[in-house]
Amino acid sequence: MDVRAWTFVLVALSFALYIAVAIFARAKSTGEFYVAGGKVPPVLNGMATAADWMSAASFISMAGLISFMGRDGGVYLMGWTGGYVLLALLLAPYLRKFGKYTVPDFIGDRYYSQTARYVAVVCAIFVSFTYVAGQMRGVGIVFSRFLDVQIEIGVMIGMGIVFFYAVLGGMKGITYTQVVQYCVLIFAYLVPAIFISLMMTDQAVPQLGLGSTVNDGTGGFLLDRLDGLSRDLGFHEYTRGSKETLNVFSITAALMVGTAGLPHVIVRFYTVPKVSAARVSAGWALVFIALLYTTAPAVAAFARMNLLSTIPNQPYATAPDWFKNWEKTGLIKFEDKNNDGLITYVGAASELENELTIDRDIMVLANPEIAKLPHWVTGLVAAGGLAAALSTAAGLLLVISTSVAHDLLKKGIRPKISEKGELITARIAAGLAVCVAGYFGIHPPGFVAQVVAFAFGLAASSFFPAIIMGIFSTRMNKYGAISGMIAGIVFTASYIIYFKFLQPGLNTPEHWWWGISPEGIGTLGMMLNFLVAYVVFRFTPPAPRHIQVLVNRIRIPRGAGEAHEISA
Repeated sequence: MDVRAWTFVLVALSFALYIAVAIFARAKSTGEFYVAGGKVPPVLNGMATAADWMSAASFISMAGLISFMGRDGGVYLMGWTGGYVLLALLLAPYLRKFGKYTVPDFIGDRYYSQTARYVAVVCAIFVSFTYVAGQMRGVGIVFSRFLDVQIEIGVMIGMGIVFFYAVLGGMKGITYTQVVQYCVLIFAYLVPAIFISLMMTDQAVPQLGLGSTVNDGTGGFLLDRLDGLSRDLGFHEYTRGSKETLNVFSITAALMVGTAGLPHVIVRFYTVPKVSAARVSAGWALVFIALLYTTAPAVAAFARMNLLSTIPNQPYATAPDWFKNWEKTGLIKFEDKNNDGLITYVGAASELENELTIDRDIMVLANPEIAKLPHWVTGLVAAGGLAAALSTAAGLLLVISTSVAHDLLKKGIRPKISEKGELITARIAAGLAVCVAGYFGIHPPGFVAQVVAFAFGLAASSFFPAIIMGIFSTRMNKYGAISGMIAGIVFTASYIIYFKFLQPGLNTPEHWWWGISPEGIGTLGMMLNFLVAYVVFRFTPPAPRHIQVLVNRIRIPRGAGEAHEISA
């Protein structure tokens, strides 16, 4: 069978499995719809958390970023991994002990304010829609290449699948579907990595292959060869960084604290039966995440090595099939500017003019084809990319639906609504959210990892300070928290919108504030949030006594093995 046939079979089988699991684990109450009834075993919740967190940005785009940026791309690897550790150790157990459904629920009760709850709802929806745009974009890319459909059609197919199991199953259906999706995505990521590592370095472990010698008889190390190829073509050396230190720090910090503030990841720790299980679940998730994240640098280097070894200065007429296939999607563009029939692919330091444009989001998906692996491996990678995108999209859509049905309606506008009415509202909200997410997937504001980086920056500047102060400051009041969240997200969103949409021509280091890019501005937004919250707090009354007692109670280890009952 060819690539398209294998892709169709493997994608169809995986989709059928997801739908079957969603039907089996469909939610029958608001508790099951929001937090799977709080009964998910820690190991399974760890797998679901890993799938929820490792989005299309992790599977499709992160290795592509590293492949093109070299050492500079490591900021995404460090930021996302460090952020998960921060979340698991610093926030998850306390939030689980607090015993609420959602982040806006925590903020509303902790800061004893409906206004704080509404601000948190707006932030959650804004962050989630920004994030989900990247996931739907990833779905469209996979379908566009491997099933020969337009990106728009691919996004719509993905919308239909997510709509089915997110709306029907809620968190319970999503959780068990994500367990299956993790197995699919990690298998799809590791199999081609192992194959290519063996082909290039004789090492079965990709992480070891990255630091090994190339098995072509020259005896040179892989990274040395890659540096040489990059240098000869006018690109900066692969292992040499080019970003300013402050910008690297800002992007890494924004991704790190943004991870710790992402509502769709935090809610996963409400699905386990007790607080100690939340800690165990976090540990398992880190193990499962590490399998992919420690492999990504090797995948990036292998893909870059194969690309630079096969494409530059080759006749366009004899370009390999994978090149022509990806060219049909518009994600590879060749313009023969000097009419010599050769593919000139060079960097800025070269005296020649570059004729090739490659979308970095294709590198992981195209890697098996570039390396001439069996067709079934290529189809498997496509299924894995879809699993990564859909698993995160489902978690984000659930955040949006619960923010509307639970935090806005049940806790605000209609507190006496029945459980059945609340469940219906949550499903309608999820359906509408799918439609909006599809629109953003068809008209994304950037490539996958970049869009996701914006979402992390928004989460870093809005949720993270409010959650940290809510847990570790007994006296922080509602006035400070509300002011900080508004200041942080407005500043960060304004900076991103200005440079990415209003004045894209000024989106260069010389125009950025202190050389900090839109991807890293969430760090400044977070600092502004803390500053505004503290200043406002100093001029307003501290939190009431019962709130201070509540904050002390969730931090006390006594009884940590038993969680408080989750209340509506």
